[in-house]
Parts: sequence; structure tokens; C-alpha cells
Amino acid sequence: MYPRPIPETQTAARALYMTMVCAILVLWLLPLFAILLTSFRSFEDVMAGNYWGWPTEFNLVDNYVAVFQQTKMLQYFVNSLIITVPSVIMVLVFSTMTGFVLSRYPFPGSMVIFVLFVGGNFLPQQIMMIPIRDLMVSLGLYDTFFALMAFHIAFQTGFATLFMRNFIAALPAELFQAARAEGASPWQILIHIVVPLVRPALAALAILTFTFIWNDYFWAIVLTQSDAVKPVTAGLANLKGEWVSQWNIVSAATIFVAIPPVLMFFLMQKHFVSGLTMGAVKG
Repeated sequence: MYPRPIPETQTAARALYMTMVCAILVLWLLPLFAILLTSFRSFEDVMAGNYWGWPTEFNLVDNYVAVFQQTKMLQYFVNSLIITVPSVIMVLVFSTMTGFVLSRYPFPGSMVIFVLFVGGNFLPQQIMMIPIRDLMVSLGLYDTFFALMAFHIAFQTGFATLFMRNFIAALPAELFQAARAEGASPWQILIHIVVPLVRPALAALAILTFTFIWNDYFWAIVLTQSDAVKPVTAGLANLKGEWVSQWNIVSAATIFVAIPPVLMFFLMQKHFVSGLTMGAVKG
């Protein structure tokens, strides 16, 4: 049963609905509002216990300058870019190729491989902590960029393959038959036909994967140890220990590291919505 629109004649019901929507929106944005407001406060204001009231003094510039001058957040930020950007690119490349093969070139055992890709998404990451950490140590990759990149590429490719296979399988079969009749090779079909048609799906997948990897905290503390490799999430944990009473600086750093995923979403919002809509109607 799908929800039905509230008739304009039911004024009370419409007012109640709008009130509930506004209340849920405020409740959802409350933590972000608190962090944003704290990033404006002075140290004395925070120590006085003024967590929710209007700041008695605005230290916006000083707090955000302190993030770069008194902490290593800029280095953590660069580390996250080094880890996230190549990982997202490789996930898109691998998932497009595997989705293309599994959807358009079935072979004996292809369904088993696809089930393995799908089933891997349901494994709790915590049970893999010790084996993956030991594997990275034995390979000499522990506390390196490649350790995090390898894990994120491997884990995210499973979900991305499921995503891309469904999109590519929904493309008209006549396109592929015509391309084969013209003598196009599988690589030419993939590059010149599949990739342009699944561009909205790639954009949506890029935003989701970028957000997952950028915001990862669990594997950041499992596979890294030194500040030269730590991403922003693990770096924020360090600030909590070092600047335990300076929540104004920690809040400013939190807002700073949240900018890239939010900025990426708004820049690619049109493609993101389009990609999700295509997935909804094509299954």
C-alpha cells in the first residue's frame, strides 16, 4: 500500500504532517548544528559549559586556522585523498568490467562468481579484522597506503559489481547484437557503448564509494599506525586525545574533513539522483 497525498481540504492533517517533517529534520540536523556551533565558540565558552546556547564570542577564523597550525589535519587530509581517489577509480574500473562480463558473457560458473561477489557484502567486517591484519603484516604492507587501498578496492568491488551488473543487464540486447554484427570486439563494446550509457550509474557509484572510503574509521585504525599514513578519521581520534578539552578545534577539524564528500555530492547531485532512479526502474 503506497502513501496517498493529503487532500488540500484536510488542513489539520497537512499542518500535522508538515510539523512532523520539520521536527524530524531538526532532530536529524541537531548533531551537525551542535558541531558547527561549537566550531565557532571560544575555548572559554566551551569550558564554561555553553554547549547549546548562542556563542558569547565568535572565534571562527582562529579555530579553523588552529586546525592547520596546531594539528596534523592537513597531512591526514592529503593521506585520505591518496587512499580514496585511486581506490574509487579502481573500484569503478573493476566493477564495470566484471559487471559487463557477468551480464553479457555468461560462462559455466559465472553465477557462482556473481553469488560470491554478492555474498561477500554480507560478511561482518569485524570477523575479518585479524586475518586481514595478519595478511598485511606478512606481506609487509601493514601501515602503508596500499594496505587500506587494497582492502577498500577488494571489499567495495563486491557491492559495485552487483550495482553495475544490474545496470548493464538492463541495457537493450539489440545494441550488443548490432555491435557484434559490425565486428566490434568486447573491449570496443565496453568502452564505446556500455560506459557512455552507464555514466549516471558510475556517478552514483562514485559518490557512494567515495563516501564509504573517506568516512571509514574501523579499517583506518586496524591497518595504520603512523601519522604519515593515517586518514582523516583516525587523525580526528588523535585530536581527541591531544586536544581533549579544546572541542572548538576538534569541531572545526570535523567540519573541515566533512567538506569533500558533501561537496562531491552537490557537484554530482544531478547524476546521483539520475543513477539511483535508473536503478529503481530497471531492477
